[in-house]
Amino acid sequence: MSKPHVRFVAKTIKGRFSDLIDVSDQTNPSPEARHQAFLSRGLAALARQMVSPCTDVTAAQSVVDGRDDCGVDAVAVDPPSPQPHIWLIQAKWSDGLKGTFGMDEVNRMIDGLNYIVDLNFEKFNNRFRPHIPQLEEALDNASPRITLVLALMRVDPLHPDIVQLLKEKIKRFNQVEEMVDYKILDLRDFHRALLGDAAAPKIDTRVQLQGFGQEISPARAFYGTMTAPAIADLFAEHRRGLFARNIRDALDLTDVNVKIRNTLLDQPEHFWYFSNGITVLCESIQPIGRSLPGGVGDFALTGASVVNGAQTVSAIHRAFSENPDQAQHGRVLVRLISLENCPPGFGDQVTTNTNTQNPIEDRDFKSLDNAQITLRDEFALALGLSYVIRRGEQVPDPEHGCSITEAAEALAATHEKPEYAALAKRDPSALWQDEAYQELFGATPNVHHVWRSVQLLRVVRNELAKLRDSSVSRPAAMAGYGDLLIAHVVYQQLDNTDIEDPDGTWDKQLAQVPTLVADAIKWSLQSINREFGPKSHIIAAVRNTERIRRVVRSAVTGMSADPSSATERQERAPRVRQIETVKTLLTAERISDGTVLEFRPVTRTDRREMAGWLDEDAARGRAVWRNNDRAQLQWQADKKWYSPTGLVRKMRTMAYGMEQPVQGTLYWYVPDEGSLIDLADSIRAEQDLVVEEESVPGDA
Repeated sequence: MSKPHVRFVAKTIKGRFSDLIDVSDQTNPSPEARHQAFLSRGLAALARQMVSPCTDVTAAQSVVDGRDDCGVDAVAVDPPSPQPHIWLIQAKWSDGLKGTFGMDEVNRMIDGLNYIVDLNFEKFNNRFRPHIPQLEEALDNASPRITLVLALMRVDPLHPDIVQLLKEKIKRFNQVEEMVDYKILDLRDFHRALLGDAAAPKIDTRVQLQGFGQEISPARAFYGTMTAPAIADLFAEHRRGLFARNIRDALDLTDVNVKIRNTLLDQPEHFWYFSNGITVLCESIQPIGRSLPGGVGDFALTGASVVNGAQTVSAIHRAFSENPDQAQHGRVLVRLISLENCPPGFGDQVTTNTNTQNPIEDRDFKSLDNAQITLRDEFALALGLSYVIRRGEQVPDPEHGCSITEAAEALAATHEKPEYAALAKRDPSALWQDEAYQELFGATPNVHHVWRSVQLLRVVRNELAKLRDSSVSRPAAMAGYGDLLIAHVVYQQLDNTDIEDPDGTWDKQLAQVPTLVADAIKWSLQSINREFGPKSHIIAAVRNTERIRRVVRSAVTGMSADPSSATERQERAPRVRQIETVKTLLTAERISDGTVLEFRPVTRTDRREMAGWLDEDAARGRAVWRNNDRAQLQWQADKKWYSPTGLVRKMRTMAYGMEQPVQGTLYWYVPDEGSLIDLADSIRAEQDLVVEEESVPGDA
């Protein structure tokens, strides 16, 4: 591929996004520099359309490139589903096919990923703000998938050291489960995507089926067994070109895909029985030789495309790459369907129907268990409530009952072993496997135990929602991710000896929960920081069975040994006289007079309630700094002077009537440098001072 192909992509970007992508923030006055910035952002928008199809307007709105983009040039979240998918895109344009992606780019993109996983959205610029609600919703899910997309205008492969560094960085996010992956798009991918079906590779290949059979009418088809090595070789040769007609391509990090790979590595002899198989559409199929049905047959395929089983194919390839000695024993059922002499649209019908059938889940089998049927009856007779056990049935309002799914989560949270809380958070479907299911429900589940566990989890979640909306940083992440962990810790503090007694006083226990939730968060965070470090991911602590065990042990012991709250305990600790943030900045003259600062909402409530108000007038989100003892910020909305905290208080009151105390230095950012408190902390670190934000004149 050469420069004409680059010009074709550039022309397409210009045609699609000229009036949609904003480059007004570019400070370089050179028209060529601004054009290159436009092409880079356009490439990010184009990549967004390729990984998550959308309109040109939506693609342009996905672009967040600019100052403080934290290595993310565009962001997309697929529509809500059982497993949300987040796409983080970094794009590098180059007219000369030298789109670079080196160590600095890897580190910046991983920094951005860290901020997102830890819910530190204020680290990003204001272009990023519209995407936060979707990201929060996706990350609230038990098992989101995140793909880092490298959109590079180049044809040469990345340097192996850079690829290895990226893999090592990503591996840290996948210690609990495979949550993060990466995808590289180069000129070939962009060119093929823009040409559409005309650029789809035509795959002609030969395959061998063991024990094959055939169908003659209405379409010619052959079916039989292929070995895992043969499938792996097929993918290695043709890669994603195999999936040109597939609706979903190969979704490498889906729960199904991981299970497929694990089955092939752990039980290769069972793989044929556990897999749904692979369906391949072909323009034509030609048997080679005179093989008879029931034997081994060789077939020449023209225009072959996997339309169902893309995940199976990619999972087999990855498993075979990881452990060929084990995976080579696997076999899989394959169907070859010829489109020769078929009516128009028949291939599309095959593709659609093979990809839209509802799979049967383990949970569906458990709904047939006599214990669940009995529990449903007891909910009605003993409690006057509904207990829904079948998928598709309407879930009752909270005051009228619950579902089997909510019950399983609640029982996992209140089980004596915290590992089940981690399992439920990591992979809810695993609760329906026989061993876990028996541990949670037992042979004869007690209706009062089940319902009271549900009540407890609901109270914990309601309290966490309040705290999450008003918290920042790690407490916000704990409130967002830690519902089952916190419920487990709280349950250990309650008198639960009579939880199964119909006459038990469970309401008195529930009344203690709100206070206990706040303390459980603080003790759990202390435990995580001590056990795994203050920069460790909260999401890992709540999903990993070993980590959650250590956190719970420490948190429960601490709360039980000291009846006072963690806050009171900290207040009793000796205080060191510490330097206040604004004074630190003024003394060091860290910020030059006239510097324009940017306001970024910190809490979820602020983001939700202030977004529209800020969008009404861009001046509301800007202030000019001066080095003054009393009023450092000139708000551009009214040209008056305020302290950082005083201005945030005024803005929150105007936006949505919030008058509670606030730490204003968290909200105001010097672009590309950090918040006021970040800058003060860096000064203190250089001076080796221990400091704490205190209220002093000038920051009230």
